[in-house]
Amino acid sequence: MSRIANKPVPCPKGVELSVDGQHVVIKGAKGTLEHTIHQSVEMEMNEGSLGFRARDNSKLARALAGTTRSVICNMVTGVSEGFEKKLELVGVGYRAQSKGKVLNLVLGFSHPIDFELPEGITAETPSQTEIVIKGSDKQQVGQVAANIRAFRPPEPYKGKGVKYADEHIVRKEAKKK
Repeated sequence: MSRIANKPVPCPKGVELSVDGQHVVIKGAKGTLEHTIHQSVEMEMNEGSLGFRARDNSKLARALAGTTRSVICNMVTGVSEGFEKKLELVGVGYRAQSKGKVLNLVLGFSHPIDFELPEGITAETPSQTEIVIKGSDKQQVGQVAANIRAFRPPEPYKGKGVKYADEHIVRKEAKKK
C-alpha cells in the first residue's frame, strides 16, 4: 500500500492554485499547468498545502491517490523551479546547435536533423556536444530528451551516440582473432 498520498504537497510563494471540481490549474513563474484528477481521488486544500486521499478503500483508488499526489507535486515544482535534462553527444563530428525553437543535430548521418521543440520546452547548447533541455512539465522534458536520444542511442562498443549526462554505458569487448 502506498503511503505517499498521506504526505501533503507544500505550495511555495509565487505559485497560484485554483481548483474547479476535479480540475486543477497551477500557475507560477515558469508557466501554467493543468491536470484533471480521477473521480476516486479526493483533494483538499489547507493553508499553504494540498492533501490527497482515496474516496473509497479500493486498490485502484489508493494507487491513484499516491500517483495524483506525485503528479501535482511535480507540477508545483515545475512552475516554481522547472526541470532540466542534460544530454551529451559522443562521437567524432557529432554536434548540436540551438536556433530558437529548432535544435540542429549532426549525428553521423548523410543529412543534418532539425528537431522542432514543442511549446513550453527550450534547449540550450553550452558546447557543441552538450544539450540542456528545460521546461516546466517533467513528463514533456523527459519525452523530448528521449526523442532526441532515439535518433542515435549509444552503442555498446565505442559508446558513440546521444546519451544522458548521468548515464553509464556498459561496454562490450570487441571480437578477438
